[in-house]
Amino acid sequence: MTACHGCGQPGVLPILSLGSMPLANAYLRPEDAARPEPRYPLDLVRCPACALVQITEVVPPEILFRDYLYLSSYSTTMLAHAEALVRRLVVERKLDGQSLAVEVASNDGYLLQHYVRAGVPVLGIEPARNVAEIAVRERGVRTLPEFFGAELGRELRRRGEAADVIHANNVLAHVADLNGFVEGFRALLKDDGVLVSESPYLDRFLEKVEFDTIYHEHLYYYSLTALSRLFRRHGLVIEDCEHLPIHGGSLRIFVRHAAVASEGPRVRALLDEEAGWGVDTAAPYARFAGKVEGIKADLVRVVRDLRARGERVAAYGAAAKGTVLLNAAGLGPEDLAFVCDKNPLKQGRLMPGVHIPIAPPSRLLEEQPGHCLMLVWNVADEVKREQAEYVRRGGRFILPIPNVRIE
Repeated sequence: MTACHGCGQPGVLPILSLGSMPLANAYLRPEDAARPEPRYPLDLVRCPACALVQITEVVPPEILFRDYLYLSSYSTTMLAHAEALVRRLVVERKLDGQSLAVEVASNDGYLLQHYVRAGVPVLGIEPARNVAEIAVRERGVRTLPEFFGAELGRELRRRGEAADVIHANNVLAHVADLNGFVEGFRALLKDDGVLVSESPYLDRFLEKVEFDTIYHEHLYYYSLTALSRLFRRHGLVIEDCEHLPIHGGSLRIFVRHAAVASEGPRVRALLDEEAGWGVDTAAPYARFAGKVEGIKADLVRVVRDLRARGERVAAYGAAAKGTVLLNAAGLGPEDLAFVCDKNPLKQGRLMPGVHIPIAPPSRLLEEQPGHCLMLVWNVADEVKREQAEYVRRGGRFILPIPNVRIE
């Protein structure tokens, strides 16, 4: 990496190194366990020119996203979140059968299905062919199995598919050609349309020490300051913003063409707040890096103390963040018996790097380990509700973020 992926300026500054990591979603089949796994450096840096926090290594998107095992519909939290947003926008934007709602990185149709039910035409754009097929087959969501960018945005506009609403949830962090992606938004969005985008928020990321969300798919970690500078370079303005609790703390932004929009009061206030905590200074990032080392040490101590007392320990949630946490802490099959996950595409496979087997949630009750490490801490309340019987029988969860504790 020689320059910022956003503004192109040289001179990025280091924040944290997690060493060499396997790809977070590259779940192994047991028969492949003996084969070498590709590993890539995982180093976090920031740009002093535009405030964009980013990693240095870009893994080709064809490797990361063409065959994908994450399905949004397996989270009831995500489904409810998507449905509420769609209902709101249908009313606020007066969407009907003549409108078009587009989602970029539309996954298995988890969000656009609610527009379909409301009678609003949709287009999903999802590069993972296996996931796009699920959206079409199971949810009736018209889906284009392609990578989005400036060229595709212009082509859709030429075909008369300009969007009244574009959704871009948890995708801006994933795109190597960031400026081409945003230019695609500008091309595809109707003159009076709105882009609604959600991304994990940098302030919460630093405050809650969410280092396990650093992985090769997540190239960027956004402040509103960095987002505003990015969109303005492409003639787009962030008109409004909202804090969200989902994914450990996210920021939802509403973006429109600069010709029809201006920054609203909540945007101006949050930009001032970020300047106040030092988004363009070194101190907050140095504090974050120091806390990461403490969490890793505490987690290893807690798990291995339990094992030394003869306790059996498992984990819940074979998510990408789980891959990072386990590899960063060096916890393997000798520490954790298995990882439960609801997604049948992951069950029977092994966690990347550490090779802990992935099992269905039913195994938690079948074996009743005394403690379970909550790898998906961002949906901990959902998991606790679903695993109430495990808790009733005496099982306890280990929460790793923002500090290690047993609940």
